[in-house]
Amino acid sequence: MSEQHNDTETKRWLDYPANVQKIVWAVVVVCAGLFLADALYHKHPHFEAEGWFGFYAIYGFISFFGIVILGKYLRKLIMRDEDYYDR
Repeated sequence: MSEQHNDTETKRWLDYPANVQKIVWAVVVVCAGLFLADALYHKHPHFEAEGWFGFYAIYGFISFFGIVILGKYLRKLIMRDEDYYDR
């Protein structure tokens, strides 16, 4: 069942692009704050790289970016036709 969007419906909070931008900027500020907070505590690294400033944030960003890019190409490899199960 698909819902149709009526112009008479009241708009919700996230229907306004300005509010979405506020959320995006809030996430950016929180991420930057957590990245900078990495300098405020003593680390006990097992490997030398773990002691670098912002290592886990940078490692996580690169890993997630890689997963998204790999997923883009994996989709082309394993994607089925729209009527695959209807045949």
